[in-house]
Amino acid sequence: MADGSLELMARAAGALELPAVVASEGTFTFGDLQAATERVGSALLDGTPDLAEARVAFLVPPGFRYAAILWGTWAAGGMAVPLATSFPAPELRYVIEDSGAAVIIAAGEFRAVLEPVARDRGLALADADELVFGDRETGRLPDLDPARRALILYTSGSTGPPKGVVWTHAAIESQVRILSEAWGWVPEDRALLVLPLHHVHGLVNVLTCALWNQAGCEILPAFDAGTALERMASGDISVFMAVPTIYRRLITAWEQLGESDRRGVTEGLAQLRLMVSGSAALPVPILDRWKEVSGHTLLERYGMTEIGMALSNPYQGKRTAGAVGRPLPTVDLRLVDDDGVPVPDGTPGEIQVRGPSVFSEYWRRPDATEDAFREGWFQTGDIAVLEDGVYRILGRQSVDIIKSGGEKVSALEVEDLLRTHPGIHDCAVVGIEDVDWGERVVAAVVATANAEPDLEDIRSFARTTLAAFKLPRQLVIVDELPRNALGKVVKPRLKEMIPPDPDA
Repeated sequence: MADGSLELMARAAGALELPAVVASEGTFTFGDLQAATERVGSALLDGTPDLAEARVAFLVPPGFRYAAILWGTWAAGGMAVPLATSFPAPELRYVIEDSGAAVIIAAGEFRAVLEPVARDRGLALADADELVFGDRETGRLPDLDPARRALILYTSGSTGPPKGVVWTHAAIESQVRILSEAWGWVPEDRALLVLPLHHVHGLVNVLTCALWNQAGCEILPAFDAGTALERMASGDISVFMAVPTIYRRLITAWEQLGESDRRGVTEGLAQLRLMVSGSAALPVPILDRWKEVSGHTLLERYGMTEIGMALSNPYQGKRTAGAVGRPLPTVDLRLVDDDGVPVPDGTPGEIQVRGPSVFSEYWRRPDATEDAFREGWFQTGDIAVLEDGVYRILGRQSVDIIKSGGEKVSALEVEDLLRTHPGIHDCAVVGIEDVDWGERVVAAVVATANAEPDLEDIRSFARTTLAAFKLPRQLVIVDELPRNALGKVVKPRLKEMIPPDPDA
């Protein structure tokens, strides 16, 4: 590596014989990763001194090739643009074109889907295996300033076309240092990765944190609940991070085991040192049931693509159900009202964040970038309340906060209660435009087996806990809720599924 290589790669150079990545391609040491990084970086440079922040878009499944191409892009001075393996061709094309990718890389199984866009843009389509495992001679890699732009991650686009969120090397390093300190990462750790790698959760929180700390990362090619349970209970894994949907599926897989097997899995799960839930609100029933299954109280945290992780329950200490803890080190956070004025404890307000791990810009969208900040604070659009020293997320300002009859209703609060109803397996609550109420509260429900919940039953059930204005005014039974790759319910899409209120 060049003398100016990133701290992430310099740290790896001190652990060349240690296992770095275990994946479907095999087991690879940090030395293997360093060598592959130099091969990829040299190939991308192709005799030029520096990619100078050229965008490198790549469609590669989770594994060693992914890590090597990510690091090789960075080592050559490029900006990495990870493409989602779950995206259809039009969405892949959008990301490639919006980012202005100068290089496109695909694993063999994905070449066919990217060939048309590569041809239309006049770009060669590089082969991931050839880059990573080829025998190309390596050359000098450029010196890198941490202030350089390193990564573009595309948001979900729930309120319009997806925007590219730009992270610098310095912001990535800041985030990794924060999480390493807060969550106790050590070289002896081995993380099991089952998350997609085009989001902060999998890419930064798991893969990059593991490699930064000279720890191993075992990557499954795709999530399978049975396989994940088996690996988690093997004694080889110490860290696991997932979304609530995955924990729900793990619980179901555990419940389908025989009694002896369940006991063995539970004993194995108890040996892990850290289990984290994030990317979507963690329903309390899942938290409670997982504790019964594994012995672990899941560590819930709060973050988003633009800010990384900002709030976390403690690694050591009391974790509060339904809350996301306190600000992480170096993170400044405040709650403000609609006028941007900080609110007192106990009063809901929008979360605003500033700190070294906040993103730098929306790619090629200066107006959107300017609108996202207020006096140097990033406006998250999420509403929270500070109670007893910890923060509780109430929902998205535009999606999860419903204004009905002049009152504000937290959709997440209603959802948490409805999930405790014996006839409800899962649910999501949205606000639908209503002439009388402004928005009416609508519950979309996935019923449990052989259950037939109705609106009056649910309203009666919830009435003892919720104020009358928070009660659902319409009930829709669905087979499943629309979700994105991280398990979040896509509420704009759900709203499109809601039929007119028959009683309106």
